[in-house]
Amino acid sequence: MTNAWTRDPSNRPSLRQRNRALALRRNLTEPERRLWWHLRHRLPLERGHFRRQVPIGPYVVDFCCLAAKLIIEVDGNQHGYEANAAHDERRTSYLSNHSFRVIRFSNREVMTTIENVLNSILAALSAGSLPLAGRN
Repeated sequence: MTNAWTRDPSNRPSLRQRNRALALRRNLTEPERRLWWHLRHRLPLERGHFRRQVPIGPYVVDFCCLAAKLIIEVDGNQHGYEANAAHDERRTSYLSNHSFRVIRFSNREVMTTIENVLNSILAALSAGSLPLAGRN
């Protein structure tokens, strides 16, 4: 399925961005690997699916459902530092300005409360009115 974001040639990632995304896909952290498994096996979608390590503009996001324009970020401890928090703020602002919604979870949340994480993702998908498998 294509959507307006992927059809626009100006949104196509550069070779450098694609290579960086590929490298990140090959080296998922344990929390990213765990969430990826759940996204693939426990959250089936009718009109879209999640992708991992997706280049969007100058950034590579952890997980993205392009159909719902929903981005999921899994943050390690380094995101708590002031400089990294400012970078995250700029990144979220850029993505929001391009109509993406960003939700963030800490590594700890993914590893210890995966059910809460999945419920939050489902709520975000429902809020974006993307039909879920099995919904009428």
